[in-house]
Parts: sequence; structure tokens; C-alpha cells
Amino acid sequence: MSASAPSSRVTIHDVARHAGVSHQTVSRVMNEHPSVAATTRQKVLDAIQALRYQPNLAARSLVTQRSGTLGVVGFGLTYYGPAQMIVNIEQAARGRGYGVALASIPELSETEIERAVLELRRQNVDGILLITPLRGADAERIRSLCGSVPFVLVDTTESSGVPGVTIDQKAGACLAAQHLVSLGHQRVALLSGPSRWHDARLRLEGWREALSEAGLTPAAVLEGDWSAGSGFGLTQELLAARTPFTGLLVGNDQMALGALWALHERGVAVPDDVSIVGFDDIPESRFFHPPLSTVRQDFAALGSLSLAALLEAIESPTSSRPAHVLTPELLVRASTAAPPSQS
Repeated sequence: MSASAPSSRVTIHDVARHAGVSHQTVSRVMNEHPSVAATTRQKVLDAIQALRYQPNLAARSLVTQRSGTLGVVGFGLTYYGPAQMIVNIEQAARGRGYGVALASIPELSETEIERAVLELRRQNVDGILLITPLRGADAERIRSLCGSVPFVLVDTTESSGVPGVTIDQKAGACLAAQHLVSLGHQRVALLSGPSRWHDARLRLEGWREALSEAGLTPAAVLEGDWSAGSGFGLTQELLAARTPFTGLLVGNDQMALGALWALHERGVAVPDDVSIVGFDDIPESRFFHPPLSTVRQDFAALGSLSLAALLEAIESPTSSRPAHVLTPELLVRASTAAPPSQS
């Protein structure tokens, strides 16, 4: 059969013949059965891709009592981080034969999280991933809302007590602050994201901790809203107040972009006068002027691990699962250098 044949004419038996296995084996691979050998599983997956086979989810759900759909609760999809999480989760789910139902919440509140979870439950999803970076969210309330539906929290705090996959925001922030300290900066200002986001809180804690370990206190601490506009405005405030600083740690790359422009407008050279470190490594950050030193988060790994954790919870709902924690990395570019002499 040609690999270009329309997927509607490809059956599970065609996949089995192409892979040289039984149709029962193909079924076990599609249903994530652990008894299939890795080499056999790969042959079946290669055959599915070559033939562009798409399973009949309605028929499959009658046998497995599953919908073949995973729910995702997401907030802040206009921001780079949450949007990347959604994209990578959707890609990972599609690769495992699942569709994704997205419930986007308009504001970061427990009321909206509850509404979204109940909406997904009404759609009979097989499991739920929650990307809800709400500081102090009630994990037990979420557990109660999900009921018998398996769920995983994405990018949550490690101490939440519920299944989760996260990137160590505090460790990433420590790397950024330690970088400026290692260059010799002693007067470092902090521009954080909104305090209701636990990511912003953890990054602020990481900066403070690294500076404290070096015997330094922040030159200033200001809170923004993740946007380039807030980075621009906060940096203008620092300059207007004549706050002395040679290093600037910024909550994300968009805010760092605004900070760069505010400094440029006032004739402050980066990195000759002020060094800046962002967070996220958005695709554009290496094209800023100058290219931005930043902390990179592996969103692809976050998506695949989150999906794997949810599928494990679906298959073995009573087993305990440790939290998965990913460590970000510092990317040093031209926006950081040794400070001018500090008197």
C-alpha cells in the first residue's frame, strides 16, 4: 500500500501487515500496553506514521471506555511560557494518539479554574493537565474537583502534594543572579513578574537568595506584569529615581526588551553601563540589541513529561508518582559584562 494513500482507507489490519505483527499487537501499542517490546512498539509506530493511519476514536472508546481526549486548563496563553507549554503538550499528545480539549481561563482565580475543570469533565476527558500558575492555589480543592479523573499540575510548586511536572524557577533565577555576581556586579536591581504567579515569586526568591549569599541586597525591587511595556515603565522609574545599579535581573524576556529600550532612550549603554539578564529564552531574545543573556526553559521536555505523567496516572491511578523537576540553563550573550568601576 502506498504511503500516500488516504488515511480514511487505512485500517488497523493494514498497519499490522506493514509492521509484520498481529492486529492485536497494534491495538496494544495504541493503548499504551506495557507488555509490548520496545522494538516491536517502534515498528508499529513507524507503520502508523508511514501509512498515516488515524484510529477510529469512537470505536476505540467503546472498547476502552475512554474518549481518547485529554483536557488542558490554561491561563495566560498570550505569554510565551504558557503558550509554549500548550503547544508542546498538544504535539506530545498527538504523537501518542490523543486529542486535546483546551479550556482557557480569562483570569487567574480559583473560581475560573473550577469552572474549567468542570467543563472538561462534562466532555468526558480521560485526564486533565492544569497549567494554572496561581500562587496559593488549593491543591486539595483541585483534587476534589477532578474526582475520579486523573490529573497532573504543570509548572506547579513542588510542595503542592499532588502529581506535577515543573521547571525549577528558583534555580534558574539563582543562575542569573550568580552570573551577575561573578562578573563583579554589586548593585543589582530586580524587575519581577506579577506576584500572584508562583513563577514570579520563585524567580524573585532565587534572585534574593543568590544575592544574599554574596553578601548583597537588591538596589531596588519593582513588580511588573510580564509585558515589554511594564519593563519599559519600571526601568524609567529606576532611572528617574536615580537608583544606582549596574545589573538588572528581569522576570522575563519581554520585560527585558522594554528595559533595553528605556535604557537606550536615556543613553545608558548595555552592557557597558548596565548588564541585563532575562528569563525564558524567547526565539527573538538572541536578536535583541544587544543579544540577551537569559535563562532557558525546556518547554518541549516539560510537555512530553507532563503527558507521560498523565498517561501513567490514567493507566495506574492508584500508584504514587514523584514530582518531575526540570532544571533550566543560563545562556550568556552580549547583554552582560563586567560592571564599570563602582565607587
